Amino acid sequence: MTGHITAAKPILAILTIEDDIQLFRGNRSNFADLVLTGQELGFVVYVVTVKQLKLNKTQIAGFTFNSGTQSWHTGLFPLPDIVYNRVPMREDELQPAVRKKIDACLRHPTIRLFNPYFFNKWTLFEWLSLSKSTKPFVPTTRRLMTQIGLKRMLKRHPYLYLKPVSGKAGKGIMSVRLLPEKQRPYRLKLQIKRRSRTYRCKSFSRLWFRIRRQSSGEAYIAQQGIELATAEERQFDLRALIQKNGRGQWDITGIGARVAGTTSITTHVPRGGMIEDPEKLLTGTFGLEQARRLMVAVRNAALMIARQIERGSGCELGEMSMDLGVDKLGGIWFFEANSKPMKFDEPHIRKKSLERLFQYSRYLLKPKPKRGGA
Repeated sequence: MTGHITAAKPILAILTIEDDIQLFRGNRSNFADLVLTGQELGFVVYVVTVKQLKLNKTQIAGFTFNSGTQSWHTGLFPLPDIVYNRVPMREDELQPAVRKKIDACLRHPTIRLFNPYFFNKWTLFEWLSLSKSTKPFVPTTRRLMTQIGLKRMLKRHPYLYLKPVSGKAGKGIMSVRLLPEKQRPYRLKLQIKRRSRTYRCKSFSRLWFRIRRQSSGEAYIAQQGIELATAEERQFDLRALIQKNGRGQWDITGIGARVAGTTSITTHVPRGGMIEDPEKLLTGTFGLEQARRLMVAVRNAALMIARQIERGSGCELGEMSMDLGVDKLGGIWFFEANSKPMKFDEPHIRKKSLERLFQYSRYLLKPKPKRGGA
């Protein structure tokens, strides 16, 4: 071929909400990385707030990052081809004006927006229970509604996790154990910042009172507790990043491991968890051969689950992070998925995740092959 015509650069806008003090909300270092990676890959990238994104205008105000001065600047930009939803908090996304703008983007004839909403823990488990292939990965999960319901579940599963339906980063998680031989048989553990506090309750009604007080009216689910594999007596789980690639197919960007803090009931890093290499941990527990087989099984499970979540959601999704566990016998379990993944600390996963986002965005801009008919 002699010479080629370069189309105008594709335009990606990172959607967030305005902030009186710092202009816009969200993880600024993540946004800066996105702007700079996008520029390297031939995109125009800017941050735009819900208020600024006026879909009837050809030019809109937004923010871009200058790597020389390491600072944000306002500017005028063309209407985006792709909107990357990074509205940071559930409560922000639930505001009527925000919902309305996201819905308008979804209906827009030329704009593509993926991952329109946060996931809800309860609906995730419902979607995954609908499919024969993903149901086996889901621990028994019920809405935490009544004292009787919890008592019944504890009989069947003497170890439970209680999680807020709209929780984030391990906030508000509790665990309950029933130890019938003890004088105070009910053990309730609460996660408080980086530590946990244990209450030993003599009666079930006392336990229920403590749980109600701690959950303070928030919607919770109760979930079968899994005896996870351990490294040096500390539980660990796996954090997978699954993104669509340049062919529009789900792919594993990377899998990291998180080891629980010594006094923590979760493996979240803000709660005292530690980052580790998953193969190293699995090899230490199961030996090299089985660890390799488990890593393949975890990857396959994560891809199957991602496809089923997308089907259940009925929305176009481009990425998600996922918490998976391996129990002491090598069984694989699904705990949670997040439609707005946090930055992965592992440098190789981080770099690939930024690049993949733009590869998928490029795929979204390709004209779709026409189906038969008028």
